Amino acid sequence: MRSIGDDGLPRPRADQIPDMRFRALLGAEAWNSLPQAVRARFAKRLLPGGSVSYAGQVMTCRMRPLGWLLAQACRLIGSPLPLGRDGGMAAVVTVTEDGASGGQVWTRMYARPRGFPQVIHSAKRFAGPTGLEEYLGAGFGIALTVAASETGIRFCSHHYFFCVGRLRLRLPRWIAPGVLSIDHEDMGEGAFAFTLSLRHCLLGEIIRQVGHFHDQPVRQQEDQP
Repeated sequence: MRSIGDDGLPRPRADQIPDMRFRALLGAEAWNSLPQAVRARFAKRLLPGGSVSYAGQVMTCRMRPLGWLLAQACRLIGSPLPLGRDGGMAAVVTVTEDGASGGQVWTRMYARPRGFPQVIHSAKRFAGPTGLEEYLGAGFGIALTVAASETGIRFCSHHYFFCVGRLRLRLPRWIAPGVLSIDHEDMGEGAFAFTLSLRHCLLGEIIRQVGHFHDQPVRQQEDQP
């Protein structure tokens, strides 16, 4: 049977190794202040090519007209923002370890009332001036800051950039779409909330999406040697 630690949480599987990357970004004091379940999720580093998935649903998605137009325009770089306002739709988030870059590939799939689900790909890399960057597509990316709260972790945009080969151009604030924040908040009993918010400097919040997800159940099976 899979072993359980003294904290009541399952020990890492044979294909997982302890991950100190997010702990290093936050610092030991902030990391230790996080709920144990949050630390377990963000200390779960897989071997290259390994992945873990979290299933749930989009609870609400609100967009102002500018937010909707921006989301549609971003189709040109891989649709990193939600395209519709539908709530109650199934959603799956999969995190895959990228052995080549030493980062993670995040895949988000959102069901829609009609047609194929929306699939968003992005890559998190532990690099850049803030220590964490998210690459969206077509050369665009976001430098992120990371902070701890009583219930989880907040990722917040520090600046946006565009890469052409080895050339990196930091986008000025007047071009940037606004401040993007993503909150991971523990809800207890293996569940957590994922909240995406984009705030424009003049119009306030133009996109807000809230999803609820849950950890994978522990499989009751013999560990492989």
